[in-house]
Amino acid sequence: MDEARIRVAEELLREGVYRSRDRQSALQSLTGGAGNCGLGERAEVVLDLSPRARELYDRLFSAGLDERSTERFRALMSGWIEEQDALDRKRNHFLKAFRGRHGSDRTAYAPEILAEFEGGLARIASEEDAARRRRAEALVDS
Repeated sequence: MDEARIRVAEELLREGVYRSRDRQSALQSLTGGAGNCGLGERAEVVLDLSPRARELYDRLFSAGLDERSTERFRALMSGWIEEQDALDRKRNHFLKAFRGRHGSDRTAYAPEILAEFEGGLARIASEEDAARRRRAEALVDS
């Protein structure tokens, strides 16, 4: 598989999340911050491409996409935005629970507590990286 194209696809996925997060943040501001983990009630899926996302899309699909491939692209992007939202919520819930048990001052954590904290975040980050990679590979195959 072409690693350069996969990196472009991963960046495109990130851009899709950024665009959707902007909408999510704006809606959360309008609703007074509804939601218990800082992300609002649910993922907001925005599929209109930012200028940066358009540039990445054009690099990835220089020949364009037919209607069927465009629908697959939209489904992959929507699915990723929702999956990323779930992973962010998982991270936020981990942080909240961990801080509830050990406090929020990391400088006061004993070495084994700090290792548990860093290990938990690393596991979620690894899960996120693997999921993004799978989505990017699927995009490249569009």
